[in-house]
Amino acid sequence: MAVTGSAALVLALLAEATQAGSWAAITGMPDLGVAAAAELGVDLDRLALIPDPGAELVAVLSALIDGFDLVVLGPVAPHGVQPQLARRLAGRVRNRGAVLLSTTPWPGADLDLTVSQRRWHGITPDGSGYLQSRELVAISRGRGAATRRRTAPLLLPGPGGTVAPGEPRAARRLAEVAG
Repeated sequence: MAVTGSAALVLALLAEATQAGSWAAITGMPDLGVAAAAELGVDLDRLALIPDPGAELVAVLSALIDGFDLVVLGPVAPHGVQPQLARRLAGRVRNRGAVLLSTTPWPGADLDLTVSQRRWHGITPDGSGYLQSRELVAISRGRGAATRRRTAPLLLPGPGGTVAPGEPRAARRLAEVAG
């Protein structure tokens, strides 16, 4: 799976998983805000952080896939991941029953989530106030049952502090533009 365009959406997915009892690890995201993760609902007691996997990316990913339910890979590979390596890791993920989520395009990903139409809420026209939430449109594309493109408007965070449905008109506007 690849989720591009929003670290907040990645954290929202982690929040759902860790609150349901899954163990997660993040590597290759040294600037990740742990406070932001907690605010979006990530159970920090079920999260491991490896800011920089170094030169041993494959070994680090393999070990994480063996030990965690969900592994997030940040943008550590400057030219992307080679298709042969992606296939090898995908086989390991399937064998272990884990999920590998890349924050950059991933060769052969079963599902790609991208984000568009970001808009912040909370600032008044005169420039005062506080950022409260971000409205965005998530677009999914995939293989197999996920072939059909879908769009979903979201608020990150929503009124309860986690993901909430956004304004349906945002998703309609995107569908009209995409034709």
